[in-house]
This record gives sequence, structure tokens and C-alpha cells, in this order.
Amino acid sequence: MELGLVTMLRAAWVAAIIPILIALIPSSKLGCFHEFLLGFAKRGKIMQSSNNKFTVPQKFFCHFYILATLWTTLLLVAMSLYAYTTTTVISESSLFSSIVSDLTGGSHILSLHTSNSSKENRSKVLLSVFLLLLMETQALRRLFESIYVFKYSPSARMHILGYFVGLFFYTAAPLSLCCNFALEVLEFIASLVQEFIVKGKERIQVAEFDWWEFVNPLMQLRWYAWVGAAISFWGWIHQHCCHAILVIYGGLVVASGCLDLTVWLLFSFVVVNLVLAAAETHRWYLHKFDNYPRNRFAILPFLY
Repeated sequence: MELGLVTMLRAAWVAAIIPILIALIPSSKLGCFHEFLLGFAKRGKIMQSSNNKFTVPQKFFCHFYILATLWTTLLLVAMSLYAYTTTTVISESSLFSSIVSDLTGGSHILSLHTSNSSKENRSKVLLSVFLLLLMETQALRRLFESIYVFKYSPSARMHILGYFVGLFFYTAAPLSLCCNFALEVLEFIASLVQEFIVKGKERIQVAEFDWWEFVNPLMQLRWYAWVGAAISFWGWIHQHCCHAILVIYGGLVVASGCLDLTVWLLFSFVVVNLVLAAAETHRWYLHKFDNYPRNRFAILPFLY
């Protein structure tokens, strides 16, 4: 089941990346396709104010960050609850297995294998929680900016398809960070809800929540998680200087261990999307302002 969700997410990212990559190919034969795709991607100052067909106000960007905050928070709470419960169950079962093995004089090989497998699985769940925490900080920051910092012109518009792409991104991005366990967590939450309905609030046993028992495993994540977090926060702090800084999502790639294809596809979509936007904004400046430096590059100095 989890594999099916992961496959669908990866296919969705690939389907979103390929058209943008094609549009970025500098070929006159692809000019029509480039203009066709750009027609959906234009917004704000690079969109003709007279063409309002199939458009929405650019201030609807706020919807993206509201969705991202609510959705990421929901995933984070569910994943955290699952991680905490899994940690408690594993700790108790490992202790029980060890005691039984000592009393019976049995072999430690099987229990050790099970314990290692459980610890590895727990570590991956905790890493998903960690990645969602990083995503949550970005979503909250962007939500704050969209409400209190950004001032969109009343005439600024964006294409309705671009609006739907934004909704897709902020739905798929948080899910991509925990998709390996998403369905497993859904079943876990569903069982809790079912237990609540059947037994009622009074009859459900409320376990004490030990914050240290939850936080301590996060502190023991591998080095790449913290390196990725540092990179992500560096980009997060400097984003106000340059909106095109990609280190935030690059940090998620590093924090995931650089081995998760879904996270790589998420990062790739961010890169190609911002490359297209930067290139078109650069062309708009060249066309609009005579004193704009003609030798300036859109993204990479001396290259592009």
C-alpha cells in the first residue's frame, strides 16, 4: 500500500517536472510549447493586466500557505503520535524479549535481529517527523509573510492553472516527506478513532506523555539530519535577501540522507520551477527597463 502511494507521488512529480524541463530547452522548435506553458505560469508583473481570462488574484498565494500549515501540522501531529507510540512499544517489547531470553537461556540472535530491525524502522519514522518539522517552520514563516509582509497589487493576477499547481505542491510536498509511512500512520489514527467511538472517552486509557522520551530519539538522529537542518535554516534566514535561494529544499534532501527519490523529485520540481520563473522575470526586466544591465545573468553567473 505504501509503495503505491510513493509510486503515485513520484509519478506526479515527474509529470510536473518534464514539461518545465522541455520549456527550458533553448530551441526555436520548442518556442510554441514554451509560450504555451508560460501562459499558464505567468503571474504578477509578467502577466498582461488586460488578460484576466481564467485568472485569480495573486493575493490567493495566501491560500497555499494556509493549506501548507494546516496539512503539515496534521501530518506532523499524526506522525509524531505514531512515532511516540512506536518508540514506547518497541522499548517495552525489546525489554520483555531480553528478559524472556535470559530466563529461558535462549539465543539472542533472533531478538537482536528483531530489535535492530525495529530500531531502524523507528529511526526512519523519527526522520520523517524531523523533516516535517523543517517543512512546518517554512510553512509558518511563509504564512506570516503572506499576511503581514507581502502587499500584492489589486491588479496582480495569476493563471488558474498556476493556482492549482500551487495547491498541488503544498499538498504533495509535506506528504512526500513522510510518504513511506503515511498509510501506516493513517491506519494507526483510524484505529485510535475507532477505539474512541467504540469505547467512549471515559473508558479509553490515557497514557502519560513523556516529552523527553519523545524528544530524546530526535536528538539521536544521524549527522546528515542536522547538517540538512542547518542548511535549511541558513536558506530560511537568507530567503528575504533572495527569493530564489534553493538551500531550504536542498536542506531537506540532505536531512533525508540524500537517498530518498521522492524528496529528490520534490527538490527538482522546486529547482526547475524557480529556474523558469527567474528566466522569464529576467527577460521581462530586459524588455521593460533600458538601464537594466544587459550582461547580467538570471541565475548562475557567467552561465545562465
